[in-house]
Amino acid sequence: MRDPDAAPVRLADYRPPAWTVEAVDLVFELDREESEVEAVLALRCDVPGAPLRLDGEALALRWLELDGRRLAVDEFHLTNEGLEVFPAQGLARCRLRSRVGLRPAANTRLEGLYASGRLLLTQCEAEGFRRISFFIDRPDVLARWRTTLRAERARYPVLLAGGNRISERVLEDGRHEAVWENPHPTPCYLFALAAGPMARVSKRLTGADSREIELNVWVEGEDPEPCRYALGAVERALRWDEQRFGRCYDLGVFNVVAAQDFTMGAMENKGLNIFNARYILADERSATDADFLAIESVVGHEYFHNWSGNRVTLRDWFQLSLKEGLTVFRDQEFTADLHSRDLKRIEDVRLLRGRQFAEDAGALAHPVRPAEYREINNFYTLTVYEKGAEIIRMLHTRLGEAAFRAGMDRYFSEHDGRAATLEDFYAAHSAASGVDCRDMLAWYAQAGTPVLAVERHFDAEHGRFELRIEQRPPANVPGAGPLPIPLRFALLDAFGHALPPPAVHDAEAMPGGGLLLRHARHVLRWEGLAAEPLPVLNLGFSAPVRLELAYTALERGRLVREARDGFARWDALQALALEVLLDRAGARPAPAPAEAEAALFAALGALLGDAAAHPAFVAECFVLPDIDTLADAVPVADPLALVAAREALLERLAETHAEALAARFAALEAAAGGGLADAAMAARRLRHALLPLITRRDGGAAARALFAGARGMDERFAALRALLHAGVEGAEAARVRFAAEFADDPLVTDKWIGLVATRPRPEALEAVQALMATPLWLPANPNRVRALLGGFARSNPAAFHRADGAGYRLVAEQVALLDAINPQVAARLLGAFEGLPRWAPAFAGRARAALAPLRQGERSRDVAELLARLPA
Repeated sequence: MRDPDAAPVRLADYRPPAWTVEAVDLVFELDREESEVEAVLALRCDVPGAPLRLDGEALALRWLELDGRRLAVDEFHLTNEGLEVFPAQGLARCRLRSRVGLRPAANTRLEGLYASGRLLLTQCEAEGFRRISFFIDRPDVLARWRTTLRAERARYPVLLAGGNRISERVLEDGRHEAVWENPHPTPCYLFALAAGPMARVSKRLTGADSREIELNVWVEGEDPEPCRYALGAVERALRWDEQRFGRCYDLGVFNVVAAQDFTMGAMENKGLNIFNARYILADERSATDADFLAIESVVGHEYFHNWSGNRVTLRDWFQLSLKEGLTVFRDQEFTADLHSRDLKRIEDVRLLRGRQFAEDAGALAHPVRPAEYREINNFYTLTVYEKGAEIIRMLHTRLGEAAFRAGMDRYFSEHDGRAATLEDFYAAHSAASGVDCRDMLAWYAQAGTPVLAVERHFDAEHGRFELRIEQRPPANVPGAGPLPIPLRFALLDAFGHALPPPAVHDAEAMPGGGLLLRHARHVLRWEGLAAEPLPVLNLGFSAPVRLELAYTALERGRLVREARDGFARWDALQALALEVLLDRAGARPAPAPAEAEAALFAALGALLGDAAAHPAFVAECFVLPDIDTLADAVPVADPLALVAAREALLERLAETHAEALAARFAALEAAAGGGLADAAMAARRLRHALLPLITRRDGGAAARALFAGARGMDERFAALRALLHAGVEGAEAARVRFAAEFADDPLVTDKWIGLVATRPRPEALEAVQALMATPLWLPANPNRVRALLGGFARSNPAAFHRADGAGYRLVAEQVALLDAINPQVAARLLGAFEGLPRWAPAFAGRARAALAPLRQGERSRDVAELLARLPA
């Protein structure tokens, strides 16, 4: 285990590598219990006289050779974190050959080479390759790779590695061999192998550059059919990237492997993507609509990394958002182009506001590009990914599609085969567009969410209307300077028509409309108006900011009816609901709570009765702000008061619209049976958003009927969720039946376990503890931990924030146990405590007491770093 007290890594200390690896030749002798790796590194010294140091962890060194000579033990220094080779000092070039032993079955960290079921797999990002072989494990060391895999043929009939397969043969004693080559310079974090009994679905196609490509999606076992949807998603991603960004695939084969044990969602290894099985395996019997959409999105994300992360990689891990934020933006655009742009934007902003804004305001806040870190795994966060994507989106908004595409082309062309920085990215866009975009880099250095405070003034006598805009620093980052903010907006006249742009302003106009706000204060002025207009600001959420602009309830109701931007309509409803909920919770008094509630219910009632309204959009409008969003809107949060207020409003909504809810639910039944077509998925989305409200009034009759007659997992799971979360008659019987039918499917088992963990009642804690006492509790499986403990801690505030502190204690105790198994998984659970500084004193005190034992004793660097950032 690495020293948790080691000095932090600092961006300011970056230096190019003194040694680089030009080529790697690896030979694996694979076995579940004991594997061996022989590595030949062709090394070049770029700083004369520099010592040769390589990273290595948990490696049993068998021997070491330098330029064909076996080294004695006094010719190198071996530590827990690597080795130094003394005779290499003074050499310009050398070849280092090593042989190490690994124990895949004992590797519960799931970093490096590990066993999952009957498979052997790897995970090397961020610093996992050092657990496979001694290497200069940093992303700016790019090498060409040749990988030879040898294993017992009966146990490991399929042998996959990155790049193209160049040969295979049968060996003696029932063994066989496969050799793979990756011709593109690649850092070691993108190395991968997979071995074991696997079946595949395949497709051959011709790329836009006339390259013949074989697509394969593999799964352990003999039935690959659940991989077929993912295979189609790969093809859709490949074609989209050719058309939208002009990026062609660059190998003859693209392999994807589904893994039941995987810490992350997926990994973009060059030519061999390894996925968490939940983002690959799907059919209508076992997967929900949300599962299918997530598979398409994640498959797209990892495929798009082939250029934004692989062909152009990172100079250092501080640039992580250069690949992740950029690729999230690309996968968001992929989904928006294939389905509904408005809906995708709403989904992304809901996640951003509910989780990333809270991260930005909490104890674990950090810039998108932090100045230092102790454990890089702790920075795979929503801030790096989702906020990073929003910064790229602001650049796109600022430049327009054509100029943005030109900048992307230039970036890929100039840095192909290189390790780049954020500065390189913005320099390429500046050069291609003729617009100096480098001021956007300020977004990467500043934590917190900026505030745009807007005041409006109307001079009826002169027909003059002004918007006075002030950019304020985040509350937790006092003194932060103004950032460049692209603001899209509209002014609606009395008939709902958009007015022309302002006659007078002190900002920069953007190609697609809107203005770039660069300063702390701006004034926008319209002249010659007959009546005061209604402003709609931050259209499409053009910038990730908190907007402060006072509206009346009637004005918000107008926005729901008249705004042309789907996001703006949804946002107005969310703002009404937020106002009502915070007033009910005693967290923030509303100016006119009765008017706000009336406007909210009227708007939702009108949407229910509008047969022409897109069902999926209506469904999003019926999802009230979650507790994270509510807590983020106040300086001090009482989580249980917020839970009670939300429950009360849902009860009132169910009672007020009982007949309309039932009518719309019934009217969509036929349309909901149309398979995976967008229209059918939209119909189901609305039906299943309404079902929990209906269940509050009918005792579960509609949910029981849906469960009995379900036409696929989406309907069945929605019915089970409504029954279990309401605790109505038949709920437990349905759960038992569901669990028995899918007992052999770990992903579906995760689904019902997640429902038990998130039942919005304090006693869900005892249900979680009961499950942990059964064989269903698999602490070494990240998916099971996320389903049970992650769901409990992140999505069940009623139980996690229990007044007796038992919810906090349960999670803290499990973090201590999981830290010895998989530190990354353990550290992620601590994220549930990020809001601690803003919880009401009683809650904060109980949480600190629960975390206190964790601070005693030895912890991994992953957990120790986050504990140090949480208030004691």
